[in-house]
Amino acid sequence: MPASQPLAFDPRPLTDPVDPKAVSAFVRAAQSTRRGPSAGLIVGIVGGAIALPVLLVLVPLLFTVVGPFALLGAVVLGALIAGIIAIIVSAQRRGRIARYRLSTFAAANNMTYIDRIDAPPLPGMIFQIGHSRRADRIVRGLSPRFVEFGNYQYTTGSGEDSNTYNWGYIAVKLDVPLPNIVLDALGNNSFRTNLPAAFRKDQRLSLEGDFDRYFSLYCPAGYEQDALYLFTPDILARFIDHAAELDVEIVDDWMFLYTKRKVSTLDPQTWAWLFGVVGALMTKFDQWARWRDDRLRASHGPAAVPAAAAPAGGALPFAAPAGMLTPPAGVAAPGRRLKRRRTWLIIVVALVALWIIPMFITGVMNLLP
Repeated sequence: MPASQPLAFDPRPLTDPVDPKAVSAFVRAAQSTRRGPSAGLIVGIVGGAIALPVLLVLVPLLFTVVGPFALLGAVVLGALIAGIIAIIVSAQRRGRIARYRLSTFAAANNMTYIDRIDAPPLPGMIFQIGHSRRADRIVRGLSPRFVEFGNYQYTTGSGEDSNTYNWGYIAVKLDVPLPNIVLDALGNNSFRTNLPAAFRKDQRLSLEGDFDRYFSLYCPAGYEQDALYLFTPDILARFIDHAAELDVEIVDDWMFLYTKRKVSTLDPQTWAWLFGVVGALMTKFDQWARWRDDRLRASHGPAAVPAAAAPAGGALPFAAPAGMLTPPAGVAAPGRRLKRRRTWLIIVVALVALWIIPMFITGVMNLLP
């Protein structure tokens, strides 16, 4: 199949009618491996705690003290409470069906489904921020290489100052560690980047053709030629054609694709697009696997031959190489992480300027006759 075409997949479990018995069995199996009470049990307990006082205490009390009109109001109140509980129960049911559909979709495509992972141990930038970090509705494949599709959220701050951020992500395991490179998609930005990190502008690398119209590429200083080796014109074209709305991060031996919309969804068209993105890029990863950091060869120095390996006469049976023929897989320290802009320093300078400039203008005005 041409690399530009979406990977073949079976989307029918996302939309086909479901068997209620199969959904119930799926929920029971999931609850058997989960600690704590189920969501349905929690809803039942909360609903009972709300409804019982209304039915057993409040209604008779109002009927005795105020009369039948108060009873009518209590009935209306009870109906509202029952309606709220019904909405919650319905939402829970839709959630169970959605998880079941994704699980069967994963199985139909030789993948696995994981409902939730707290604090996923991934090195991408969005996984290092805030607290209450969790990924959910995860669809994971292992062949031809590890690929994970998931929804993710984290929270910053606390109390009234807390903010929760939601992302969709694709994580692809690479063959070797690569320099930390970020492709900031311009099509999903407003007046500034939507990424949770800002990088120093001296790490921005301009590339040929129309690529700069779609992405801002950042690579560590000194790794410009390495970035050009990794992002050849044909690879750049694939990112433009398939991933122009996705932010990309290469860090260690991972590639991450980020979006502010949900990735793990019941929409077959979304999955067709995502499978097509991964399929279009995956055929080029063999080239990336051949990359080596020459700085590691220099840091390791010439290859040493242990003294015990030499014969008694002192002559070696082979000529030792002057240095390592091939650098080891890995990235030297300067290329492992991009340097980030100190946005807090910019804010402090701006605030100081806003404070000093009016004072300066006032002082000048006072000196004028």
